Amino acid sequence: MPKEIANEVAKNMEVVGMIEPFVHETIITTLVKPEECWQPTDFLPDLTQEDAIDQIKSLRERCAVIPDSVITSLIGNMITEEALPSYQTYFNLVMNTEGDLTSENGWVTWSRAWTSEENRHGDLLNKYLYLSGRCDMKDVEETIHRLIYNGFNPNTNNDPYQALVYTSFQERATRISHVNTAKLADKAGDGTLSKICRTIAGDEARHEKAYKSFMGKVFEIDPNGAIHAFEQMMRKQITMPAVLMQKGSKNPNLFADFSAITQKIGVYTTWDYASIIEHLVALWKIESLTGLKDGTQKAQDYLCTLANRYKKIAERMKVPDEIHLSWLAPNQFSF
Repeated sequence: MPKEIANEVAKNMEVVGMIEPFVHETIITTLVKPEECWQPTDFLPDLTQEDAIDQIKSLRERCAVIPDSVITSLIGNMITEEALPSYQTYFNLVMNTEGDLTSENGWVTWSRAWTSEENRHGDLLNKYLYLSGRCDMKDVEETIHRLIYNGFNPNTNNDPYQALVYTSFQERATRISHVNTAKLADKAGDGTLSKICRTIAGDEARHEKAYKSFMGKVFEIDPNGAIHAFEQMMRKQITMPAVLMQKGSKNPNLFADFSAITQKIGVYTTWDYASIIEHLVALWKIESLTGLKDGTQKAQDYLCTLANRYKKIAERMKVPDEIHLSWLAPNQFSF
């Protein structure tokens, strides 16, 4: 790492260390104790009951009428959630300077607590899709395995500021994706899947709020460094967490095809990307920041016009062609 960048990262680490007490407070006010949290079994057939087979049959009947494109999008979202080990590893590499994963430090505790809540998302969606019979689960499991094997690189240069910008953006993107999936499940008549997706989206909303508040504190302490980091991440573009699912796959366009499906059915679109930029620019009051250095004033101008640029791109985008992925079960079943 060049000395200039290393010095910047070291300075930024000092600032995030300053807000560690605030992170501790956020854990208490934002996250939920394990005994009070929802768990995947709250939404799934209870296999300890005599009517367990009937419960599974009901789930399969509801899920059978959901369009293939929606199921494919849901599978991709589940695969993304299941790669959680890579995300926690990344967060610990950037934010945990103690090397002790049992530490009571605010950032280390947050990493554990956040991960423990996120872990339920992949568990729930995986079990739901397995019971639905709509997936080629062996193929899906291979994709999960491959994605975790390939790792995760959000391209933040080990900079904690950029990491907080990334997580603020990504948690909101994930929330939007789950909310839109819930709407499509409602439309297809699967109220249980809709409730599942909305519940997961509720978690993502709490996590989004926390990460945005962490970055908000950084803006209060170091506005020049914060806006520089925000600009850097936007110029590089936000890399989606599951982008490496296609590395080593028989389908070298797997992630691109998955993204095209989410774009086509409105689960996550370029319009959404633009709206997130617009939201963060307004939330962190980028336009009204004063006392900025010359270089960061250019960053301010760039960020304040960026959302409109993406909106123009969205207006020109063509609807993707129909795409079918190997994640779907080859045979449909009847009741």
